[in-house]
Amino acid sequence: MVLSARPNGSKCIVQVLGKMALHFIKGNALYPNAPGNKIIVHICNDIGVWGGGFTKSLSRRWKEPEAAYRRSKSRKLGSVEFVQTESDIWVANVIGQHSIITRTRSKDTPPIRYEAVRNALKVVAEKSLEFQATVHMPRIGCGLAGGKWEEIEPIIRDELIFAGINVSVYDLESNQAVKRSKCC
Repeated sequence: MVLSARPNGSKCIVQVLGKMALHFIKGNALYPNAPGNKIIVHICNDIGVWGGGFTKSLSRRWKEPEAAYRRSKSRKLGSVEFVQTESDIWVANVIGQHSIITRTRSKDTPPIRYEAVRNALKVVAEKSLEFQATVHMPRIGCGLAGGKWEEIEPIIRDELIFAGINVSVYDLESNQAVKRSKCC
């Protein structure tokens, strides 16, 4: 691992694998700090519920990803919908969560579906190569989806990094923090 400075002065930790890297950045995934095309990846559920966690902030920044999700007739686990929000930014609505945690639903089985995330990231990799885009994300699957980063990170490495894609994972600064799960 290497501590690196970004052009805007922020610091990040970089894990280099071959020519591609997994960057851990203090900042907000909604404001990716990279030149060229960018894909912002986040996790959605398969039942049509939107507005908690990262999606709440996403909808404040851009209306299009939520509108596309709500219009979608099929929310099959492992599917991805790409929504262009700016000339060089696409949001990937990844269906990687089955249902949601509710007061009546047991928290013993979290909604995250790791295999669905893996399948969706394969599609993200193809699109990233097609668009010549870097990939940006919060610690996907670790908030309301109830996943564990130690399960998600190897999937990101397998499906994105080893496919030759630079990935930046953003952790909010403490002054930007929202209610977060134990894994993020």
